[in-house]
Amino acid sequence: MGEHAAKGALRLTADVLVIGGGPAGTWAAITAAAKGAKVVLADKGYCGSSGATAPSGTGVWYVKPERELRENAKASRYTMGGQLAEHKWMDRVLDRTYENMNKLGAWGYPFPLDEHGSQHRRGLQGPEYMRLMRKLVQKAGVKILDHSPALELLADEHGVGGASGVQTQTGDTWTVQAGAVVIATGGCAFLSKALGCNVLTGDGYLFAAEAGADLSGMEFSNAYAICPTFSSVTKTAYYTYASFYYEDGTVVEGAGSKKGRSIIARNLLEGRQVYASLDQAPEHLKPLLRVGQTNFFLPFDRRGIDPFKDKFPVTLRLEGTVRGTGGIRITDESCATKVPGLYAAGDAATRELICGGFTGGGSHNAAWAMSSGSFAGEGAAVYAQRLGSHAVSRTLKGLSSSPLVEKGARADAAARSEQIVRAVQDEVKPYDRNLFRTEKGLTGSLGRLDGLWSSQRGEAVERTAEGVKAREAAAMTATARWMYNAALARTETRGMHKREDFPVADSGQHHRLITGGLDNVWVRTEEVAKESVPL
Repeated sequence: MGEHAAKGALRLTADVLVIGGGPAGTWAAITAAAKGAKVVLADKGYCGSSGATAPSGTGVWYVKPERELRENAKASRYTMGGQLAEHKWMDRVLDRTYENMNKLGAWGYPFPLDEHGSQHRRGLQGPEYMRLMRKLVQKAGVKILDHSPALELLADEHGVGGASGVQTQTGDTWTVQAGAVVIATGGCAFLSKALGCNVLTGDGYLFAAEAGADLSGMEFSNAYAICPTFSSVTKTAYYTYASFYYEDGTVVEGAGSKKGRSIIARNLLEGRQVYASLDQAPEHLKPLLRVGQTNFFLPFDRRGIDPFKDKFPVTLRLEGTVRGTGGIRITDESCATKVPGLYAAGDAATRELICGGFTGGGSHNAAWAMSSGSFAGEGAAVYAQRLGSHAVSRTLKGLSSSPLVEKGARADAAARSEQIVRAVQDEVKPYDRNLFRTEKGLTGSLGRLDGLWSSQRGEAVERTAEGVKAREAAAMTATARWMYNAALARTETRGMHKREDFPVADSGQHHRLITGGLDNVWVRTEEVAKESVPL
């Protein structure tokens, strides 16, 4: 199988390999196994407790199959997202989410009961949800590789056929040869310390691009969440009950969680600290809010702050593509990419199909994760089963754009990775570069990011935990370049993409932007499906 695996490494074969163990990955694994596929799931952390969902509560885009309810649900984000979503996909996701949430109830998820004793299925508590999903994955016979980040995909001339990585707790390397691979590695939050997001560094985007896949909607990647300055909990929905103040107690006019984040950002840019208080929350809702997001309140309780009465300092923490809508472009209803044998699900895949260019928040992302995970698991299983015995007899090679070696990385590799991460963060975290975009700012950042990418290209990366950090740094660099190239090409303001030099939407740019490439990033347009444009 070539030089991509060390001697004595763990070697496995499977029909389907799932990379990522969050909701999208676990749904993909369960669904593929239900199709009769032999499945391996490799998670960068511990499947069931790592990623953005596991430590948090989230709403879910769960809508009963009643026409008026469904039409209202689809309309809620359609215009805000720049009319880039597609009704066919929204219908599919609403159907599958409804089905999967009902399955969770049947499988024992402890949904709260309403006054009539019926389960209230509008949200999920991350710890309980992901604990159950891990049990279901194990029950389905899936082999889980915990603490086992992938380093690269493996492929031959016929397409993707597996991946290799390292088990960070033991130092052993692993290789899985598989008929199909599902990338469910989440988005990229650029190590901004948003809760649960420090494993989300854009790895899957890089793996997919190295295999020849492309991305869509990467300009819709500048999601910032309101957050106390002393907390990592980014639950912006709660700030719909907030008033915002300056230090002297005067109100910050127009600030808010839906359309007022820009006002908060401009104040912070100018050195004026903004404070919030959830003083608009109705009294009867306060106990329910505490139950709905218990971890939201922990940092306040530790400091003796009553967020419903007291004012507390806030910032905007970058969530990037985790709460954006861009990601790996999928080409059909099975969530396949344009590379044979490669599928994408959850935040690793574009969510434009249901959200367009503006985040649907946790509820749409949660629905997309469980539905696209199911679609991808089914698609990957069918594809692998068509390959049959040929899948394990292929001669595969690693696709990493950096040379992977057993030994021989530079002595200061760890410090070098940290330096690159900081340099990327310097380009993507500032509001005046990423939130308020201009041609001058984007071009300047791209010049520096292109230099960072070039400097990493020839550097050897060891198959170790330190090597994982180097690959994360490369993934973040690549993600930022795709983001900003797409942002430069979209000379308008649409969805969450804001151009200061083009402040209004341009009807002539009602299209998607597809991007890809490693050394030379390219951008092209793609028409939105006709059915998604109202007559």
